[in-house]
Amino acid sequence: MSEQDNRTPVEQAVEHAVELFVYAPIGLLFEGASLLPQLVEKGKSQVSMARMIGKFAIGQGKTEAIKAAAKLQDQTAGVLDFLGDSVTPIQTDAPAPAPPPAGTATRSARPAAKRPARVVATASLAIPDYDGLSASQVVNRLAGLSAPELQSVKVYEAANRGRKTILSKVAQLQGR
Repeated sequence: MSEQDNRTPVEQAVEHAVELFVYAPIGLLFEGASLLPQLVEKGKSQVSMARMIGKFAIGQGKTEAIKAAAKLQDQTAGVLDFLGDSVTPIQTDAPAPAPPPAGTATRSARPAAKRPARVVATASLAIPDYDGLSASQVVNRLAGLSAPELQSVKVYEAANRGRKTILSKVAQLQGR
């Protein structure tokens, strides 16, 4: 039997403590200068890896948050659609921007193209929160509308944002 096998647990603990508090600091003192650059490089690579993983996690989290918000928006629109006219929409028309002071230069020498005036108010549309919906969300709601409601959506969309996906789906549903 070796000498290490005959030691008591207390003797083994004392030997480990001496190694940790006496021999390790002495070894670090003599070898620290040669190990320091290697330790610095390992630390830098670990921080770089942690940053990369963090950026990836934030990107994934943002993507998932956007998906969850879109799903919640669809669910809310469905509930509002189910409730119908029992909910009064809040009018949030923003005031028109003030014209530039006289004598100031504009960005472009040519006049800006004017949009057609709104013909249909959003409150009269059959799709709640129409202006807050993406084109794909609007298209998904068009199938359940009557012919006059489809015409209102078509007129409003053409006069405002002019999204081709919505306008073509309305035309398809109207049989054109």
